[in-house]
Amino acid sequence: MLVDSHCHLNFPELSADLGTFLTQMQANQVSHALVVATRPDNIAQVIEIAASQPYLFASVGIHPDEKLPDFKLTPEYLLEYVAHPKVIALGETGLDYHWNKELDMTWQHERFNIHIEVAKKTSLPLIIHTREAAADTYQMLKDAQIESCGAVMHCFTEDKDWARKFLDLGCYISLSGIATFKSATQVHEVAKFVPLERLLVETDAPYLAPVPFRGKLNHPALVRHTAQYIADLRQINLAELAEVTTQNFFTLFTKAVATR
Repeated sequence: MLVDSHCHLNFPELSADLGTFLTQMQANQVSHALVVATRPDNIAQVIEIAASQPYLFASVGIHPDEKLPDFKLTPEYLLEYVAHPKVIALGETGLDYHWNKELDMTWQHERFNIHIEVAKKTSLPLIIHTREAAADTYQMLKDAQIESCGAVMHCFTEDKDWARKFLDLGCYISLSGIATFKSATQVHEVAKFVPLERLLVETDAPYLAPVPFRGKLNHPALVRHTAQYIADLRQINLAELAEVTTQNFFTLFTKAVATR
């Protein structure tokens, strides 16, 4: 069995026919999935979807791309949700300098720090998004000593040296369908480098469908193709990679074990 460690089943592309995608997920031996919130107005929906099935979990947070000028995140806001038994993580959160080109990124740093504060207070792991911001992301995680709560570098696309640095902080590395792209040689190196016991796989559905479905709608069942590609790169069989990455998921997201 496999786990899709990061997907957005609440996005309209998937929620409109959720039953079909959940059936396909189970048919492809994807036993569990983590549904990740990105905005204040979809947190409740993410939790509702997770609560609807025993094999789904939720993460609550605000994506760094969401400027939300009329919304101010506070620790209290996140703490309202984390007691729910299906909420097993904080995020996705982090830093993104690709879409945000302002000279002053204080607002992103402040929001990221709030997620970190709540994660440490609740002992829930962080789901980290970083794009063109690896150095600042690393430094903030290092300064915060996030080993106490744990974290996963979601949809990792940095090079092997950055993978080593984040691993040294105790982070897990999660790879998406990008790992199957022929041009993603940097990610291929990371897929072979990361210790198996610190590796996760994900879809980031509805985005980033793996080959041979690249450019089409992604959904949790397709994580199997990403896992197979990574297993081939590592010269191991899919069953071994599936077993270890599933165990890694429940080792990192310890709250999920109680409702597994």
